[in-house]
Amino acid sequence: MIEDDTIKLLRECDAGIKMGVSAISDVLEYVKDPSLQASLSKCKEEHNRLGNKIQALLSDYHDDGKDPNPIAKSMSWIKTNAKLVINESDQTIADLITDGCNMGVKSLSRYLNQYQAASESSKDIAKRLIQLERTLAVDISRFL
Repeated sequence: MIEDDTIKLLRECDAGIKMGVSAISDVLEYVKDPSLQASLSKCKEEHNRLGNKIQALLSDYHDDGKDPNPIAKSMSWIKTNAKLVINESDQTIADLITDGCNMGVKSLSRYLNQYQAASESSKDIAKRLIQLERTLAVDISRFL
């Protein structure tokens, strides 16, 4: 049970990281303020580092990880591009990313509670990812 929950939790973290990196990548070229650009770039790098660690752990379990739900990813891309066409501003970008962070925190918290038998190291990764999302939302709140 521990191994099964560990793999499931790591998969959800993997999908969340991929979704977050994709969302940040989608908006980076539109950012005007250098400090917003720096916050997003730093968070993207931290997501990638954590993603590499998750991939290594999943590899130990002979698992390839999980991609984000294609429908959710497509809807996110459509929402991002539609909002940016209407208002290409740092405020719009901060709003979109904050929504994504909040959804990530909610989902990851649900999975953390759902997979209680997961290893402590995988739970720690999920908690670090949740904190990363919360921190980004706070960092960019001044642009809302």
